Amino acid sequence: MPRTLRRAAESGLSLIELMIAMVLALLVAAGIISVFISTSSSNRVQTQLASLQETGRFAISRMDGDLAMANGQYCTNNGGIAKPQLASSGTYLDGLRAPSVYASNLTGGMYDVTTPMGGSSGGNTYPTDPGAKYTFPSFLSMRGYDCTTTACTPIDPHDAIAAIPAMGTALDDRVPGTAVLTVRYINPSRGWTIGPGRSSIAGSGNVLSSITLNPDTTIGEPPASDFRNGDLAMLADCSNAQIFAADDASGVISPNTANNHGKPAMQQPSSAPKLFDFTRDFQTVTYYVKLVSINNDGTAPYTGALYRRVNGGAANPGGSEDEIARGIERLDFKYGVENANGTTSFLTAAQVDASTAANCPPPAPTPLSTTDPGCLWRSVKSIEVSMLVDGQQPLYTLSADEMNYIYSLDGSGNALAAPSAHTIKPSDQGFVNQMLRRQFTALVSLRNFNP
Repeated sequence: MPRTLRRAAESGLSLIELMIAMVLALLVAAGIISVFISTSSSNRVQTQLASLQETGRFAISRMDGDLAMANGQYCTNNGGIAKPQLASSGTYLDGLRAPSVYASNLTGGMYDVTTPMGGSSGGNTYPTDPGAKYTFPSFLSMRGYDCTTTACTPIDPHDAIAAIPAMGTALDDRVPGTAVLTVRYINPSRGWTIGPGRSSIAGSGNVLSSITLNPDTTIGEPPASDFRNGDLAMLADCSNAQIFAADDASGVISPNTANNHGKPAMQQPSSAPKLFDFTRDFQTVTYYVKLVSINNDGTAPYTGALYRRVNGGAANPGGSEDEIARGIERLDFKYGVENANGTTSFLTAAQVDASTAANCPPPAPTPLSTTDPGCLWRSVKSIEVSMLVDGQQPLYTLSADEMNYIYSLDGSGNALAAPSAHTIKPSDQGFVNQMLRRQFTALVSLRNFNP
C-alpha cells in the first residue's frame, strides 16, 4: 500500500475534533441532568401536594366526629319530653335538657376542667356549688381558646388544662398562634341498658336506691367491674339525665348520701334509661397543635402535629393522647350561635365565654338561672374550623411565588401572600418558609346544641 494511503488509514481524531465531541457530550448530559432535576422537583411538589390534601381532609374529618358530638348526653338532647318555655319573641322553645347535678363535687370527677365551680376565668366568676341539685354548667360542655403568638383568650389553656404544653418554638411546645378546643360528650358505645333481662333499677316511691348491673354482652356492654367505687354515675333517658356520686358494691350501684345533694329520682324502664360511669364515659376531648421534628430526630426542621387528648391523657381511665396528623401549622375556630331573629353569628371564644344567662333565653332552671357564665357554650350550633397545612418537608428550590399562600383569617381574604406578609408568620412558629401550604376550612354542625 502506498505510504500516503497507509498514513491516512492510520490517522485518528484530532485534538480539536475530540474537544468538540466532548463539549457536545457535556451539553447533552447537562440537558439530561436539567430535565431530570426538573422532573424530580416537580415530582416532589406533586407528591407533597397529594399528601398535603390527604392530611388536611383526614384531620378535618377526624375532628368533625368529636365536634358534632359536643354536649351529647345519651338521647336527652335529641328527643323526649321537655317543658316548652315562651321566649320573648313570642315563640315556644324547648326547655333546657342539660343534666341535673346531685354530686357535691362535680368538677372533681371530670378531666381537663377549665375552671372549677366557684373559680374565676376570662373575666367570669363561675358559681360555687349551691348546696342543692343544679343544672349542669354550660362552660363544662365545651370551651375554646383563641391564641396569637403571645397570648390566648379568654385565658391561656396551659394555665387551665393540666399537661397541655405552653406555647413556644422548641420541640414539644404548643405551636404559637394555634387555638385549643375542649368538648365533652357521652361515649355512645359505653353504658348499661336498664330493662327486663338486663340491669335493673330499685327505689322507694320516686327516690332511687340502687341499680344492679347485669351487662348484656351480646350488644357489647362493658363488664360491671368497669364501674369503680367512688366514680360519678349518670342515669339518663330520652327526657332527662341525673349525675350523682355513687358507691359500687359488687356491681350494685347506689347513691352516696354524704357526697350528694339528695337522692336522684327513679326512672322507669319504659323511658329507655341507661346508666353510665360518668367519670370515664363522659369523654373530655381536647384538640391542640404541638411542635414536632420532621425527621423524628428531635431537631429542626419542625412542623406542627394535631393532637387529640381524651380524659386527661393515657394515665387516666379511658384516657389517651394521640397524634392525629402532621403538617398542621394553624388551627382556628369560630363558633356559630343563632340569634333571636334566626340568623347565625360567628363568635370568638372570648365572646362566647363572656355570655351570661341574659344572652341565653330561655333561662336555665334555678339555682343557676341568673349565674350561668359562658351559657352560650351549650348553644353553639355550628363550628367553623380553619386549618393551615404544610407539605412536611422543606423544598428549598421553591421560588418566592410558589411559597405564597392564603389564610383568610389573616385578613388578606382570598389573596395569595408571602409567608412574611401574614399576621402569624411561619418564622414566628418555628417553621421554615420554604414549604408548600394550603388552607382547609369546614363547617361542622352540632347535633346537641341546646338553645
